[in-house]
Amino acid sequence: MHGKDILHKMKAGLFSSGADTGKGKSKMSKHTTHGFHCLKGKSNHDMEDYVVSEFKKKEDSELGLFAIFDGHLGHDVAKYLQSHLFDNILKQHDFWTNMEDAIRRAYRSTDAEILDKAKVLGRGGSTAVTAILINSQKLVVGNVGDSRAVMCKNGVAEQLSVDHEPSTEKRLIESRGGFVSNLPGDVPRVDGQLAVARAFGDKSLKLHLSSEPDVKVVTIDDDTEFIILASDGIWKDRTIRAFKASIHN
Repeated sequence: MHGKDILHKMKAGLFSSGADTGKGKSKMSKHTTHGFHCLKGKSNHDMEDYVVSEFKKKEDSELGLFAIFDGHLGHDVAKYLQSHLFDNILKQHDFWTNMEDAIRRAYRSTDAEILDKAKVLGRGGSTAVTAILINSQKLVVGNVGDSRAVMCKNGVAEQLSVDHEPSTEKRLIESRGGFVSNLPGDVPRVDGQLAVARAFGDKSLKLHLSSEPDVKVVTIDDDTEFIILASDGIWKDRTIRAFKASIHN
């Protein structure tokens, strides 16, 4: 899909009353701005999505911290991720020297914290897509689940994240003792329950689920137009729940 088609598709459903919105800009680069817009979909339960959208100074660098956490079976795990995941990433001893490993380790340790707190946080879980923008020059994306990061360069869209679908990770799930079933309904689910193969939380399914993220590092240059982080609703036309980080040149 053409990059601008994705942006138009997102804008078509975003601007409605009753939504949570915000925006900001980099202090280091006048060309880098960000914004978010969260809108509850048509489901009967409360909003379960949480976002992070901010710039912060760390040592001599400016970090843009952006994320979507799409909860299921409650909002508590997604809310916990909003408050703790980036802190856990940034305190890794090798964050600056081995950022990809630091992110993977922080995802795993944060999931362990969530599982330890299951009595408080409940039986639910959350997907996650995170993006760390370093000095408006380098972007590091991590994700578990089906929330996506998409970058537009010269009008061409490139997906930076990986959709962790039960159908594509069936062999891994089965090797852990689980199974993938399309029943009930027509969507492949882990143990017939969860429609993603990787997630935070979900203690009752954890033996058959992974919280290991895919991580990708990309360079931001003059051809980069914008980046979108969004939960599955924006991509699958079921709901509109999205965050957009824009980089304008």
